[in-house]
Amino acid sequence: MQIQTFDTADVDQQLAISGWQEHYQQMSPGYFRGKVVYMQLDGIEVYEEQMNTRVEQHFHAPAGSLVFSFDTGDGSLYLLNEDSQNTWVTPQNYKEVAVVIGPQYLKQLDCLNLSNLDGMLLTPLVSRQSQVFGHWLSSTLQRLAVGQSPVPEAGLAQQLVDDCLYILDCPSQTPDLASLKHRAHDRRLIQRVFDLVMASPQEHFNVLQLANGAGVSVRQLQQRFTSSIGVSPSQWQRLRRLNFARRDLLRKVPAETTVAEVAMRWSFWHLGRFSQAYYQLFGELPSRTLLRPR
Repeated sequence: MQIQTFDTADVDQQLAISGWQEHYQQMSPGYFRGKVVYMQLDGIEVYEEQMNTRVEQHFHAPAGSLVFSFDTGDGSLYLLNEDSQNTWVTPQNYKEVAVVIGPQYLKQLDCLNLSNLDGMLLTPLVSRQSQVFGHWLSSTLQRLAVGQSPVPEAGLAQQLVDDCLYILDCPSQTPDLASLKHRAHDRRLIQRVFDLVMASPQEHFNVLQLANGAGVSVRQLQQRFTSSIGVSPSQWQRLRRLNFARRDLLRKVPAETTVAEVAMRWSFWHLGRFSQAYYQLFGELPSRTLLRPR
């Protein structure tokens, strides 16, 4: 059994879990503080992720895997497989703990028919059992990380899998069919906007261009974005470009670039407003970021 702990001071440092395809963006003001605890067992991976600010997560789960992700805030269980792709924004002070069953281990589970899970993927499943298990797993992982052993290592992987499968059989609260359809529609809409923006990340698209790219009206785009992401499409774009600018500033040294060059590269044409927006989001001026020790 191997356990690693990462204390992080930037959203990019959260991307420490192998096998995941992830893009993170800080979406609320303040100094970022996060933590990742990662454990490897035989064919099983367990991780806990904590973040103090709101963060946009765009992710693909590891190939061939089945993921049981527990939101310790509201007790929801989310199932993901390799086809699961999603963009969402975490609440502040978010914590999740997850069990990732690898492809080799899945082959041994004759009792599990993966095709029966299709309607459950990316759907919040809330039960008393999921709430209790999420908190127990978080506590267990934290104790193992500091050298305590509240459970025997032998058979731990099998216990975790058995518990996860048991929770699937427990009655759970799920959104009604209409809500599920709305969620799926919103995910597809946001994915279309995400793909459009990622194809030209340095550009600023107006709301009409985003709506046309998503195939919806401007009003629908604004409503669904505000409901799902928590900000307007224009605010979302600006926050993303500020994150990209920050990455450039962290990767360069003063001899290689200037704040003005980075600002213009990411379509911020007024340097004073860029510095103000940057400071409001990250808690430091862009010039300070550029001077950070490498």
